[in-house]
Amino acid sequence: MQDVLKDVDARMNAALDALSREFASVRTGRASTALLDTLRVDYYGTPTPVAQMASVSTPDARTVVIQPWEAGQIGAIEKAIQKSDLGLTPVNDGKLIRLTMPTPTEERRKQLVKTVAKMAEDARVAVRNVRREANDKLKAAAKKQKASEDEERRAHDQVQKTTDRFVAKVDELLKKKEQEILSF
Repeated sequence: MQDVLKDVDARMNAALDALSREFASVRTGRASTALLDTLRVDYYGTPTPVAQMASVSTPDARTVVIQPWEAGQIGAIEKAIQKSDLGLTPVNDGKLIRLTMPTPTEERRKQLVKTVAKMAEDARVAVRNVRREANDKLKAAAKKQKASEDEERRAHDQVQKTTDRFVAKVDELLKKKEQEILSF
């Protein structure tokens, strides 16, 4: 029973972490180095994350600066940004690349809020799937007489409390992200 409960906590935490990473990749109008986390650049024939071949920083709230460690890679990074679905235009000055975040329109903000709400709902579904699988394991253990009915009931209650806690965390993350999107 304790193994099932530990597994539930770990898997629900993983779902929450995945949601946090997805939220970080959503462009809100505020500059963030996390926007480039999914971007891969052809580095001598190998798709490589930008962070592994350049220094990425945010000098202000609207700008991301990419400074490649090898000057010859600036063109490859610029091409990768243009081909990506980021919707940003890189400005290359020969030594670094600047990405300026445009202020999203009201329509775009509403679209972003819908997108993050969908991501949050997917995370809630993942948390509930973990709960369902855990409850199935607990029922199977009770059928095999490895646990009493009281122990099973307590374990089900514990799984439900954990589920409620993680769904509340998902809602909290969603609320913060919505405020971030709408505040710009």
